[in-house]
Amino acid sequence: MITAFVEFKLPKPITVAEARETFLSTAPKYQGMPGLIRKYYYLSEDGAKAGGIYLWESRAQAEQVYTPEWRAFVRGKYGSEPSVTYLECPVVVDNTTNEIISA
Repeated sequence: MITAFVEFKLPKPITVAEARETFLSTAPKYQGMPGLIRKYYYLSEDGAKAGGIYLWESRAQAEQVYTPEWRAFVRGKYGSEPSVTYLECPVVVDNTTNEIISA
């Protein structure tokens, strides 16, 4: 499994309520996405940065999403270039399902 940490600066700080509204507008496009196990949207405490933390089955599946077109969408929606950091994720503890998942 791969965790992708995506972050971008916002043109001006936003509130949690504003972030929720914006994130809800893009969330449906991630439902049922091949290889995507889970996505968390986040907003920094000062409201100046936002992004997503994604859990993918594989890096190849993640890279199929983070295309030049996706980067252009993020730039258009949020006003800055996103950064993507990939992290190996060999084990996940899921307290919702009471599972330990190993890649």
